[in-house]
Amino acid sequence: MSSDFSLRKILGDAIKIREWNLNGLPLDEYSTENALILFTSRRWPLMIDPQGQANRWLKKLEADRKLSVIKLSDEGYLRTLENCIQFGTPVLLENIG
Repeated sequence: MSSDFSLRKILGDAIKIREWNLNGLPLDEYSTENALILFTSRRWPLMIDPQGQANRWLKKLEADRKLSVIKLSDEGYLRTLENCIQFGTPVLLENIG
């Protein structure tokens, strides 16, 4: 129990957080805490992102790892998803209703 508890102090790495900020993550504490939870969780995240900030950040962050961006309305999205799982590349599924 602490009066000045900070998730950033417990789980955060200043260098990694700075890299995230350079890739477009907003500088506020709330966004940083969400990113920490995203990268330390064991499950795939579901991000509700009405402003598109997380979407832009992830696209820029994972661009060098060959991020595949798919929508359910895309033709062949299932094949892309299967390939990403098989080869271990990141995939971003957008616009889930």
